[in-house]
Amino acid sequence: MTLAARAITYAYPRGPAVVREASLEIEEGQIVFLLGANGSGKTTLLECLAGLRAPRGGTILLDGQDLQRFQPRQRARRIGLVPQIHEPTFSYTVAEVVLMGRAPHMGLFTRPSVEDWRAVDRALEAVGLSGLRDRSYTETSGGERQLALIARGLAQGASYLLMDEPAAHLDPHHQADVFDTVSRLASERLSVLVASHQPNNALLYGDRAVFLIDGRADLQGPPAEAVTTSSLRAAYGMDFEILHGASGEEPRAILPVSRR
Repeated sequence: MTLAARAITYAYPRGPAVVREASLEIEEGQIVFLLGANGSGKTTLLECLAGLRAPRGGTILLDGQDLQRFQPRQRARRIGLVPQIHEPTFSYTVAEVVLMGRAPHMGLFTRPSVEDWRAVDRALEAVGLSGLRDRSYTETSGGERQLALIARGLAQGASYLLMDEPAAHLDPHHQADVFDTVSRLASERLSVLVASHQPNNALLYGDRAVFLIDGRADLQGPPAEAVTTSSLRAAYGMDFEILHGASGEEPRAILPVSRR
């Protein structure tokens, strides 16, 4: 099982291409980090992989089949997208937010079934939020909201979860909560693509890293091999220092070189 982009290009109307012949692949049970600076095209690429935008060139394959041949409801049963920022219009409960993931399995005017609510409860349990089931979503912390959105993707039945900057507004403790949960779900065969500008998390949690530089997916590989001082400089336009563990082999942390 794979979700793969094959040389895809996307441009907004009357604008230059923001994704340029980008190729990457997410295999079953993998956590792939898509790294790059702000404005490098990461969100656009995620939206193409989710089927929300049709590439101007290239192909996206869902388990070997052209993604554009799937009906929207079929795509939504396989691919979940977790946005960077989600502010609900109404004060839904956490369970009701997760229930929204069941939309691809429900008719337009049908009420949620017993099985829909069972899927919600299973998803909440999987991310450790059963105790917040009936709390207002607007009264939860940033980390709890991210976990609720992951649960929404699980309730959706998605095999692939695309996450856009899930740690952007979280403190280190809540970042660890989110990525520990994602790692556990990946061990249960969920496939995850994380768009991020935090390469440290790729070192800690990723199976593969892909740099998106000027819309092109370059410098791919295991994080310990792909995340180098040269790839970081190419992506972010500045110098970094990589710190290694006690063994001196595996990189453990990345620090920007002081400009003072």
